Amino acid sequence: MTSELTSLTAPQRHQVTVTVNGLPRSAEVAPRRLLSDFLRHDLRLTGTHVGCEHGVCGACTILLDGKPIRSCLTFAVAVDGRDITTVEGLAAEDGTLHPVQQAFQDHHGLQCGFCTPGFVMSACGYLAEHPDAQDDDEIREEMAGNLCRCTGYAGILGAVKQAAEVLRETGADPRDRHRPGGATLG
Repeated sequence: MTSELTSLTAPQRHQVTVTVNGLPRSAEVAPRRLLSDFLRHDLRLTGTHVGCEHGVCGACTILLDGKPIRSCLTFAVAVDGRDITTVEGLAAEDGTLHPVQQAFQDHHGLQCGFCTPGFVMSACGYLAEHPDAQDDDEIREEMAGNLCRCTGYAGILGAVKQAAEVLRETGADPRDRHRPGGATLG
């Protein structure tokens, strides 16, 4: 009887295996474990920030199979076997910033830094689909799903335009890890 009660009250766990920033990672999680919590708590990748927990602020944005998504709205079990890129996966192994990260620094597109990882990941996804991005209104529209309370957005707009230019010049895929000298590692 005790084992029957234990099986009824013990939370069911699932093994989730994903490729994160090019490396296979896995953990056993509850069925309702959010992807943001899986990344932050189970895999210790704390660059993905959690703000509103309703998918509104964009702080938790990551790339799933190259597309930006809100990790606070996605269950970890739903991404088993998939490819994830977090902000930790962008800079080169030697610490050289990815062109999008460097552009955010150059244009002061960050202040407190809380929203920055989500903006950077959204910009990477956007620039992969729109490598010629230079239109202010279009960039504002694409980045509108990310909220910032500190910067006033002018620096963010400039950063996206600079990153687009650098990425076009190098031919690098904005979704890939940066390699010093301009190329990226796939």
